Amino acid sequence: MGNELIFICIILVASILQTSTGFGFSILATPFLLILFLPQEAIQINIILSLIISISLIFKIRRDIDFILLKRLILGSIVGVPLGIFIFISININNLKLGLSILLLILTLLLICNFKVKSTQFRDFIVGGLSGILTTSIGMPGPPLLLYFTGTDTEKGRLRATTLAFYLFIYSISLITQIIFTGTNKIIWESSFYAIPIVFFGLLIGQIIFKWLSQRIFRKFTYILLICTGIYLFLEGVNSL
Repeated sequence: MGNELIFICIILVASILQTSTGFGFSILATPFLLILFLPQEAIQINIILSLIISISLIFKIRRDIDFILLKRLILGSIVGVPLGIFIFISININNLKLGLSILLLILTLLLICNFKVKSTQFRDFIVGGLSGILTTSIGMPGPPLLLYFTGTDTEKGRLRATTLAFYLFIYSISLITQIIFTGTNKIIWESSFYAIPIVFFGLLIGQIIFKWLSQRIFRKFTYILLICTGIYLFLEGVNSL
């Protein structure tokens, strides 16, 4: 019963965060799902629910999609996907937790320091490739996109729409790849099915809450969540060594 309550809280909070950022679900959900489930189960649950979220939101904002940028991200991710599944098969769970925690902490530090970078065609491909690697290895395509789009001051509407469109592709390909190379099981699909109502409830609450939060307060809240998640996962990984 305790694990079920924790699972509900993880999915609910991650869904609320997703409403405003377009990145929050996988970044927040994956580290904590790794505590409750085996790596294969945690990653596939995250991919399934993230895919459902992307499908449910994309129709509202499809007119803002930057199709040229989307094409570059997809082409880059095609190279990254097989590398990511190789990493997932090769690495153990403790190293996975440590690597994920360090990634989150570095990402948060760069965001706090107002990291800036100029957008180029080559960098678009590289970011797509990194997202592909992270999706099949840990179920988290968001960190490279979040850092890159924040650093290039991409307009918010274009950012969210293009990211969601990219997620539709990368999560679909990654789920198929995961199932082919690592298999799947009943726990993954049952947990995902039970989580669907919680996801949509969280999206609804998020739309209400974030209308009343300023962007500055929300940004600080996001940084705190990322730092706490990274530190917690790092300690989990270190204690398991």
